[in-house]
Amino acid sequence: MTFDQPFAALERCGGRASAGYTTMSPGAPAGPPRTAGPADRVMPWASVSKVVTAVAIWVAVEEGVTGWDEPAGPPGSTLRHLLAHASGLAPDSDTVLAPPGRSRVYSNRGIEVAADHVGRAAGMPFRDYTTEAVLQPLGMTSTSLGNPAHGAAGTVHDLLRLAAELLRPTLVDRSTLALATSVAFPGLRGVLPGFGSFPENSWGLGVEIRDHKTPHWTGRENSPATFGHFGRSGSFIWVDPVAGVAAASLSDCPFGPWAVEAWPALSDAILLAADRPGPAGGVSALR
Repeated sequence: MTFDQPFAALERCGGRASAGYTTMSPGAPAGPPRTAGPADRVMPWASVSKVVTAVAIWVAVEEGVTGWDEPAGPPGSTLRHLLAHASGLAPDSDTVLAPPGRSRVYSNRGIEVAADHVGRAAGMPFRDYTTEAVLQPLGMTSTSLGNPAHGAAGTVHDLLRLAAELLRPTLVDRSTLALATSVAFPGLRGVLPGFGSFPENSWGLGVEIRDHKTPHWTGRENSPATFGHFGRSGSFIWVDPVAGVAAASLSDCPFGPWAVEAWPALSDAILLAADRPGPAGGVSALR
């Protein structure tokens, strides 16, 4: 596949890849998303699934189903700890590696426990709650759910619907979005998978926050307030609230050195294109 700008970096995948972005200016409706590649092809989201899980939990908190500081997970942990990867749970088991709030241990298991907690509180399977709270109102009709930490699949178009929601929320109040995308438990050391250990590994409630991490999977031009997630399936979603731009990408190329090189370049190109709209600055074409 050969891609025009701003999506040329996707060529490094060497397989099937798609990407897109959407922009939103204050007081103006979102423009139509710009995409490249098979944007209607269903692909696995891997850990990007955690973002749709997080949004469902944000809705649950607003609805009074549960609360950020309700006990959940290992002793001393709360729902807030679980979503912020600060509960101390190991990546994929119930082993406790640290007391809650002491370090940032990226944990699939923590997200699973958080989802189970909300499902019990809601009195329904978490998958059904997510469908009713997020997928249906956003029109994410191609998206299927599985394990809440890594089991969703869908199209780039659906992922961009979720991204647009994170730019201008309709499912939760702006104050909830602001809280969830601010650093929870500041100053915690931890490993960002694929990019190394950071003395301050900033996370919100279900989303990673770029802050000043270097290296990083977003671009050099992304603001420190950028938040999102990437997945080992070669997927990502990010939202830069300062620029008013959100982007997403899916591929059949597993995360690896190609993504470490391609994603920052792709992100910077998208930000440049979004800043210079028009045929020369962002209308993508797949040759």
